[in-house]
Amino acid sequence: MNKLILIGFFLSVIAIFDSYALKPSDCEVCFAVVEKFASGLTSDEKKNPKVIEDKFRTFCKTSKGKDHRFCYYLGGLEESATGILSEMAKPLSWSSPVDKVCEKLKKKDNQICDLRYEKSIDVKTVDLKKLKVRDLKKILSDWEENCEDCIEKGDFIRRIEVLKPKYVREDL
Repeated sequence: MNKLILIGFFLSVIAIFDSYALKPSDCEVCFAVVEKFASGLTSDEKKNPKVIEDKFRTFCKTSKGKDHRFCYYLGGLEESATGILSEMAKPLSWSSPVDKVCEKLKKKDNQICDLRYEKSIDVKTVDLKKLKVRDLKKILSDWEENCEDCIEKGDFIRRIEVLKPKYVREDL
């Protein structure tokens, strides 16, 4: 009986830790950049961390937007203040999956997973209730509007609904 309780305990602990695994939506720029970069490497290049670092620096020279910022954080640009490229290169050389590479990078520099691609939100068709508050704030910001009295998600939704006729044109 004690063995069953012990096994149940360990399975619940494993389930809890598994639910904390990094998901692509938690660290979208890291996942996208590392996947794009790794897919461009040959099998020989993937074996050597120094080659991976050099290739990443070359990759970063043509990066733009949030990808460029990611390169900056890792040290892939000449103007980067710090460098944690080896934290990406070594796991890639061991054939670690992208989620594990990004998890390791997040432990070294948390702001790596704060990077998000800009979402284009079609306010005409989207269900505002399904958006995150961050996205609702972005809609208002894009419209150069604010909502100083907004505290809860519903407040932001009501404000957007009031302003919608001013900013969203209905095609006839």
